[in-house]
Amino acid sequence: MPTGNVMLVLLIKNIVFTVVVPATVAVYLPMLMTRGRTPGSGVLAALGCVLVVAGALIYLRCAWDFLAFGRGTPAPIDAPKKLVVRGLYRYTRNPMYVGVLTAILGWSALYGAMDLVVYGIIVGAAFHLFVVVYEEPHLQQVFGTSYDEYRARVGRWLPRLGRRHD
Repeated sequence: MPTGNVMLVLLIKNIVFTVVVPATVAVYLPMLMTRGRTPGSGVLAALGCVLVVAGALIYLRCAWDFLAFGRGTPAPIDAPKKLVVRGLYRYTRNPMYVGVLTAILGWSALYGAMDLVVYGIIVGAAFHLFVVVYEEPHLQQVFGTSYDEYRARVGRWLPRLGRRHD
């Protein structure tokens, strides 16, 4: 684990990136899209709140793993120096994106907003393109065989059923 000033700098970089990028996509834009609307009530609204919080917690856990284990940030220009395969990364190769999409789905449930479902689909498609076109080739180039083995074990978006996650 990084120590002292290195840890503090990484923490600040992670906070700044989180506030600028994922928070914009998963919080600020959904709030703008629902401005003036009244949140729903009942089971669907409760589910929406649970999904927003779950999405945030998923993202934060992954950001912590990037900082503490990977010694980097979610920003592509300051990516982890070590391949992160622990925590939620044992189950899916892209849990941060899953967390952001979970939060967007939560906002759509909370407000009963189909436009947020469409927004989530667009964001998900953009994530998928970014992962396939940039991230996966880059990770393969940087981490080589380790990434190939990880990719063979762990699904891109969803856990692979019947696999053991040591």
